[in-house]
Amino acid sequence: MSEIDHSERRPDDEHPSPVHRMLKRGIFPCARLLAVGLFLGVLFAAFELSGMRAHFSLVFLHDQFVGNKLNGVLIFVLLFSLGNLIQIPGWVFLAAAVLALGQLWGGALTYVAASASCALTFVTIRVLGGDALRQLQSRIALRLLAQLDARPIRSIVILRVLFQTVPALNYALAMSGVGFREYMLGTLLGLPLPIALYCLFFDFLAGFLQLG
Repeated sequence: MSEIDHSERRPDDEHPSPVHRMLKRGIFPCARLLAVGLFLGVLFAAFELSGMRAHFSLVFLHDQFVGNKLNGVLIFVLLFSLGNLIQIPGWVFLAAAVLALGQLWGGALTYVAASASCALTFVTIRVLGGDALRQLQSRIALRLLAQLDARPIRSIVILRVLFQTVPALNYALAMSGVGFREYMLGTLLGLPLPIALYCLFFDFLAGFLQLG
C-alpha cells in the first residue's frame, strides 16, 4: 500500500503577506537608506560639535607636513578617509599635499589616501545600506545599474575620472550591489588622471601666487 507524501506548506508560501514580500526583496530598502542618512548625520554633527571639522583645512593639513612629515602623512590619510564620509572636498587634501610635498610626492600620497578613503566609505556604507539602491525598483535606478552590471570596472573608471572621490558617488556605488573587487579596480584605475591634472593646476597656482 503506497503512502501519499504530503509536502509541508505554510500559508505564507501560497499567499505571502506584503511584509513577507518586502523581506524577500531585501529588508526594507527605505529603512536601509534611512540608516545610512542617520549615520552620516550623526557623524557630521559629532565633528561639528567637537570642533574637529576645523582640522579639515588647508592650513592645518599643510602645517602637519611642515612639523613632521611622517606624522603628517598618517594624519593626512586618516583625515582624508574620515573627511570623505562627511562631505569634505578632496581638493583640500590634494592642495595641502602638493604645497607641502610637491607635485610628485603630493600626488602620490593623495592617490594612496583617496584609495583608502574610498575603500573605507564602501565598507561602511555597504554594511549599513547593503544594496538598497538595487532594491528600490526604480526604473531609472535599474537602467543605471544595468549599465554598471554590464561593464562595472569601465563604468567606475569613467565615474572616477569625472567625479573623483565625490562622497555621493561613493555612497551610491556602495549601495549599488557592485563587488568590492570591481569597485576598487575601477577606483585605482580611474583616479590617477584627475589627480595628476589637479597636481599640475595647484602647483601652477602655488607658483603664480608664490605660496608654499
